[in-house]
Amino acid sequence: MKGVILTNPYDKNPAQIRKASRMQEEFAKLGVQTEIVKNDGFFVYLKEGVPFCELETDFVLYFDKDKYTSQLLEKCGVRVFNSAKSIEICDDKMQTHVELSGKVPMPTTLAGALCYNPKGEVSVEYLQKAVEILGLPMVVKQCYGSLGEQVYLVKTFDELLQLVQKIKSTAYLFQKFVEKSCGKDVRVIVIGKKVACALLRQNEKDFRSNVARGGKGKVFQVTDEIKQICKNVATILDLEYCGIDLLIDETPLVCEVNSNAMFDEAERVTGVNVAKLFAEHIVKSIKN
Repeated sequence: MKGVILTNPYDKNPAQIRKASRMQEEFAKLGVQTEIVKNDGFFVYLKEGVPFCELETDFVLYFDKDKYTSQLLEKCGVRVFNSAKSIEICDDKMQTHVELSGKVPMPTTLAGALCYNPKGEVSVEYLQKAVEILGLPMVVKQCYGSLGEQVYLVKTFDELLQLVQKIKSTAYLFQKFVEKSCGKDVRVIVIGKKVACALLRQNEKDFRSNVARGGKGKVFQVTDEIKQICKNVATILDLEYCGIDLLIDETPLVCEVNSNAMFDEAERVTGVNVAKLFAEHIVKSIKN
């Protein structure tokens, strides 16, 4: 068996690079030859209108978010982990909430109105309605972004107006601020629809708990309720591997789902060999 670990050519994040090498290490222990490939080689494309792939591989571990390449790989019959559809849904934060709606607990969320005219003025009444539903402070997120970037805590109406005027031509959402979870959340790693490990992430200097923004993790023992929520999320979104972020409230609330979650901190804090579990799951899935 052989595979390709596909990475984004522009991503220089050490944790992302480490993740690819960790997976290669664990695959090697299972007798699986893998090659780490940057996704800028035009190895899959439409040749005279027909999907064509130059790669000779049993699977692709997709550490990128480019939906076109993943879709073309699947058109060519290549098994991709995660699937193109799952990656696309998770990459869009609002789409993730739409897919999970009515099935798991989540904070109140509003889809932002996309402005196609750069000179368009944001309606005051529009933002007042958002404040009426969510109150202030509130969280505003651009739908595409990682590592806690493009996520804002807005405390006043003037801040809200200025921010939305700035991002109005990108996909974004408004979300209720869960004060009890300010600066902390629970990151749950799920592999093959089962919880592999979890950590409580805390940041004393930022409302965002992301490790990339200074958050620190410690072992967290998941409850049966959290296990069921995470299983439901992974099943609904058909994810082979993911990191699910839960806000801490009276009931755990699904905040985001990352189909390409880092696991350096999770392995360090919990002692669980996430890469090994994921590699074993992939090999078992291919054999079956």
